[in-house]
Amino acid sequence: MTAIAEWRRELITDLGGDDTVSAQQRTVIDLACRSKVLVDSIDAWLMRLQQDGGSLVNKRNRSLLPVVIQRQHLADSLAKYMGQLGLERRQRPAPSLTDYVQERYSTGEGDAATRHPAVDEDESSEEGVP
Repeated sequence: MTAIAEWRRELITDLGGDDTVSAQQRTVIDLACRSKVLVDSIDAWLMRLQQDGGSLVNKRNRSLLPVVIQRQHLADSLAKYMGQLGLERRQRPAPSLTDYVQERYSTGEGDAATRHPAVDEDESSEEGVP
């Protein structure tokens, strides 16, 4: 799994899970993922530029390189998307009691989750008795 796919999965989990994220939120998540890829790529390029002795400032007219300004615009957009999604982690909604019981005990007969330990012990102790 790529790093961006993992980040996307984490975003959805932080929003309460796959079944709670709306179509609108998915669109914002996709835009945020694209912005993050661009910002991360530009950041990596800028770091290589500096390591190679380059400068982020055009010394002739004493201004930042245009890519630095574009990178900041992308970072601002990413922050806006994050603000739209919310910065707090959300809990997955708890299932109703009916849903929980149905999920927990509908796994079929003979399943360990559906058997009662006291009954199982009584049955196993009587197996050798004629």
